[in-house]
Amino acid sequence: MKPLNIGDLKISVPIIQGGMGIGISLSKLASAVANMGGVGIISTVGIGLTRKQTNLGYKKSNIDAIRNEIRKAREMTSGVLGVNIMTVLTNFSDMVKTSIDEGIDIIFSGAGLPLDLPSYMVKGMKTKLVPIVSSGRAANIIAMKWKQNFDYLPDAFVVEGPKAGGHLGFKADALQEVSNRLENLVDEVLKVASELKEKFNKEIPVIAAGGIFTGKDIFQIMKRGAAAVQLGTRFVATEECDASNEFKQAYINASEEDIQIIKSPVGMPGRSIFNRFLKEATEGKRRPAVCKHNCIRSCDSKTTSYCISEALLAAYKGNLDDGFVFVGSNAGRVKEMSTVKEVFTELHDEYQKAK
Repeated sequence: MKPLNIGDLKISVPIIQGGMGIGISLSKLASAVANMGGVGIISTVGIGLTRKQTNLGYKKSNIDAIRNEIRKAREMTSGVLGVNIMTVLTNFSDMVKTSIDEGIDIIFSGAGLPLDLPSYMVKGMKTKLVPIVSSGRAANIIAMKWKQNFDYLPDAFVVEGPKAGGHLGFKADALQEVSNRLENLVDEVLKVASELKEKFNKEIPVIAAGGIFTGKDIFQIMKRGAAAVQLGTRFVATEECDASNEFKQAYINASEEDIQIIKSPVGMPGRSIFNRFLKEATEGKRRPAVCKHNCIRSCDSKTTSYCISEALLAAYKGNLDDGFVFVGSNAGRVKEMSTVKEVFTELHDEYQKAK
């Protein structure tokens, strides 16, 4: 596979491991992916909740946890590391500042338009800023706003299609539209990137995400023009994944029929393995008495059917009676435990065969 260059950042294998929270992709998984030449991503959402020490308060605990996970990952790899920071988080600003302060290589940001992300730039900053988009229109809006307000353009785009895991940047009734297929979205964003290069003379690679599972998938989307791919599902059922064994086993046990689109308290549709907890939530049996964390701007504890932070935290710890598992559309194809090295080897072999 052709290496990925994001500005002066050299990535030998064009595979980015998707950020998965709460606690699914922390320092252990991120460093393992980085050691294979890809980009390992630490998910920052609710990261402080994964620590035993929670008496610091939600926001300070998150900041301490980000610092800790980045430093732990740096001890385990000299490869490329990134963080995923959702724009809807109430402490988005602090998380961005902390990640830059720690010298993280890349900040990936989605779940909304990160229109003010370059405002956190500091002199001598090496961190690359990469928005996650679901359309060419969103990519263009972000690029124009960044250029106008900060004289800065995105260092790359991640374009995430409707087959991705977790929260999706589409309305539920738009998930099956032909225009929203990943290959069509990649074409849209490639056109925007081409226009930006012509106008501002900056190379902006496009990274394809959502529903990519095999080396053949990687070959086909890169042949279309994508410079790299982002995968999440393939890295969950690995020894290095930071989640509990019960969480990983849920992927292995899942069939295609188990995977459903749900309405998230965040206000977006999400793809998950439907279970008893989600059934009870739809029946109104999981309503939170109070908001414990005030973690997401768009979540209203008075109307939400469950606390998503508590549910994802429970699943991360292996308690699927009180939580649920986000998955990509191909989770039903995961049949056994593996290692990050084995995943990379398999993807490479499949890619070469397709080529």
